[in-house]
Amino acid sequence: MTTDARDLAVALARKGFRDGEAALAALRSLGDVPDELVEQIASVASPDTALMSLATIAERAGGAGEILDLIQSDDDLRQRLLVVLGTSEALGDFLARHPEHVRDLAGDTLSRVPIDLDRRRREMEEATTADELRIGYYRKLLHIAARDLTALTTFEQSSAELSDLAVATLGAALKIAREHEDGADLCRLTIMAMGKTGGHELNYLSDVDVIFVYEPVDGADDHAAAMAATRLASAVMKLCRDHTGEGTIWEVDADLRPEGKNGPLVRSLGSHIAYYEKWASTWEFQALLKARFAAGDEALGQAYLDALSPMIWFASTRPNFVGDVRAMRRRVIDHIPAAQRDRQLKLGAGGLRDVEFAVQLLQLVHGRADETLRSPTTLTALQALIDGGYVGRRDGAAMEEAYEFLRTLEHRIQLYRLRRSHIVPEDPEDLRRIGRSMGFRQNPADSVVKEWQAHRRIVRRLHEKLFYQPLLEAVASLPTDGLRLTPLAAEQRLTALGFADPQGALKHIQALTSGVSRRAAIQKSLLPAMLAWFAASPDPDGGLLAFRKISEGLGETHWYLRKLRDEGEGAEQLAHVLSSSRYVTDLILRAPDSVALLGDDAELRPLERERLRTEVDLAAARHRNPADAIRAVRRVRRRELSRVGIADVLGRLDIVEVGDALTDISTATLAGALTASTAAVEAERGEMPTRMSIILMGRLGGSEVGYGSDADVMFVHEPLEGADESEAASAAMAVAQGLRKMLAAPGDDPALEVDAELRPEGRNGPLVRSFASYRAYYEKWSAVWEAQALLRACASVGDPDLNQRFTAMIDPLRWPEGGATADEVREIRRIKARVDSERLPRGANNKTHLKLGRGGLADVEWTVQLLQMQHAHAVPGMRTTRTLDALHAAAEAGLVSRSDAEMLESAWRLVSRIRNAVVLLRAKPAESMVEQAGERAGVAHLLGYGMEHGEEMVDEYLRTTRQARQVVERVFYA
Repeated sequence: MTTDARDLAVALARKGFRDGEAALAALRSLGDVPDELVEQIASVASPDTALMSLATIAERAGGAGEILDLIQSDDDLRQRLLVVLGTSEALGDFLARHPEHVRDLAGDTLSRVPIDLDRRRREMEEATTADELRIGYYRKLLHIAARDLTALTTFEQSSAELSDLAVATLGAALKIAREHEDGADLCRLTIMAMGKTGGHELNYLSDVDVIFVYEPVDGADDHAAAMAATRLASAVMKLCRDHTGEGTIWEVDADLRPEGKNGPLVRSLGSHIAYYEKWASTWEFQALLKARFAAGDEALGQAYLDALSPMIWFASTRPNFVGDVRAMRRRVIDHIPAAQRDRQLKLGAGGLRDVEFAVQLLQLVHGRADETLRSPTTLTALQALIDGGYVGRRDGAAMEEAYEFLRTLEHRIQLYRLRRSHIVPEDPEDLRRIGRSMGFRQNPADSVVKEWQAHRRIVRRLHEKLFYQPLLEAVASLPTDGLRLTPLAAEQRLTALGFADPQGALKHIQALTSGVSRRAAIQKSLLPAMLAWFAASPDPDGGLLAFRKISEGLGETHWYLRKLRDEGEGAEQLAHVLSSSRYVTDLILRAPDSVALLGDDAELRPLERERLRTEVDLAAARHRNPADAIRAVRRVRRRELSRVGIADVLGRLDIVEVGDALTDISTATLAGALTASTAAVEAERGEMPTRMSIILMGRLGGSEVGYGSDADVMFVHEPLEGADESEAASAAMAVAQGLRKMLAAPGDDPALEVDAELRPEGRNGPLVRSFASYRAYYEKWSAVWEAQALLRACASVGDPDLNQRFTAMIDPLRWPEGGATADEVREIRRIKARVDSERLPRGANNKTHLKLGRGGLADVEWTVQLLQMQHAHAVPGMRTTRTLDALHAAAEAGLVSRSDAEMLESAWRLVSRIRNAVVLLRAKPAESMVEQAGERAGVAHLLGYGMEHGEEMVDEYLRTTRQARQVVERVFYA
């Protein structure tokens, strides 16, 4: 390259061309290009693309002179052509194939206003072949883009034109298909436009959503008519989809039809009506919002709308309406690839779908009573919602501005290569071109991204606020921002959200927000989000009522108001917990200061065992009166149950961690109660004549406590040297009885039932035995089931020396040298068989009883315990009170296969989680899987399945326990 050429290339680069040398070559191919024209080319979104396309067009037109003369002689044509070429490489390619259509952009040729649909249909129906259809389509697309990019039409007008062009193209394709279909006269076929096409808001390139409806003509065989209609529909889809020398148009997507891809491509009108009356999901009625006639038999299309449109406006009365809509939104987000989630313009959080879902949700709720809201076009519907007082003017205007920006950005992304994309690119050159096309001249790449992110934040905020804020305005009678949502409309909205008592909910909202107090002001700003969080959980009514009670209880407490105002996470966690768990809600209502735990990850971690024991000891030590001491111990228990319950509801703990934490709480509580009860007896009788310990048994001994678990224990004492054995036994009995009474009394925490039925001789034996009595009993009378029960005995409360000696005494019984004998194994199997046949409650289902049912807790635990009794003497890792630890050790030792161990563990974990979730949900335990749909939804929600997946949870439970039972049959029963 000569020095002059290099200088010219550098000069072009300074003007904005990214490749100065290529630009110089293109200019030279055009000949004598005036500087003014170069400056105009340099001003477009992508000067390089515009110049390359212009050079190619000139070459294909037979020379640069004619094209340069044409664009030099018509200012309008020049401006439109350069802007189009600088924004769309694909339209430049079209003009390169058909340079004669450059003249379409002339000032006296291109219409300055949108073309009406009838004229568009006539123009497109001139096509008789697939190539003519494509040429006609791209020619009209060029006109729309030129008017759009030069601001002759608004965004809404351009989108409507694109939609009408799609409708006209479908009509032209159907006309061509009919000419080649011998059976076309057998049927009436209509194409209904759906989605953005139906809503007059199509993109430059998108799938065109349709539904096909047919009817046989009079006298025609229905089957033959259906086959002909199917062939016609398939031909239309193929005509639009196939690639030819003139490219392709777009995909015709018929997946919104009844049964989706699994349903027939065409259905009769009667079949459509029957489907929507009996089987349609909520989202399918939501989709019908945008249905309109596109092509074919217009009378049939109108009959379709007349029959189905009324059904749309009753969708909001369906059970779990808002939950269904939200579930669909969540599924959309969940299916976004992780790598695209932050750059998804359409489907991601704060994207186009959030605007559309919010508007459609409001339309479906209020459109039943207000026909002005029934527009299929998002922005038109949003304006109607503003005009009707359902959305505040300021918020509505912000949402409208954000939606228009996001859609314009989407258009610019797609226009360049006319490819279907909703991903904001990362390449700086792409962003620069897009930014310049949208008017950003200073740092266009950075500017367009910053603006996009700002609008995303606005949409994310308003997505929730649009639906919930007007509820506050309605009940507070605040004529703010033009809102006039009536109490009746507010009730409709609350009912759609899932509130069972909308009138009661309105009263709670009014009580929370009325007045001019600081608390009311904070709650007015917070409640829109709180209502959204309540509605996303199983019991929104209970959550809102509890929130009102807590707020009234804490009043103007500074830390509570600060947490609500400044700690968004804490407020969200509070709403989630209150509307998900009656158990935790009851704990919080008894002592609302538990709210202080929320919003801080460190506070939601269970206390370590030693720290918890120390806190209980200190709490009890601060009180001389034993009654006061036990109340202090139980206050600590209530706080720690709240901590664990909150963390569990929020998904912070797994089932093993929950079991450990609840065991630690129960153990510390028993230790504190033992101290308090001992003090009470000593106050009455004088110094204790005996030492005492509490042996933890069952799930408590195995560190596997659930929310509904009793405290299984045995009491042991040992008289002091020289003490009277009768007095020692009497004192120990008084301590044990006092302890049980103290912990069973009503209080701020749930009563803790202390169950001592696993003691020798069960209910028929003394509540408390001396150490010597235990030793004598186990040496002479112990049955195999008692040795089995001792597998989970843990001596950890009371006198340390007595605990150590008791443990040393029972170890040979539970882990016998040489393992359990053949007779003992047979006896354990016999007892288990009796349990299976006799212990199951009358009427209980063997498949769904959580403890005694097939593959339930008893099956898993008895299997592991039998392995312990057989092999723990030789496998040290199996000498543990914990079920899973023993199972893992058995698998390590090869006593059970890895796959069988995994099946048993899966069943144990899932059943334990379900048992806990039931108690969390309704504050009382259930022996069997819950049956009511609402409770199944609540349990599924707590287990992380989502409320809409209750039956999936049950299916997984049945499958998992069935597989576990098969392992039990092999391993336990051999």
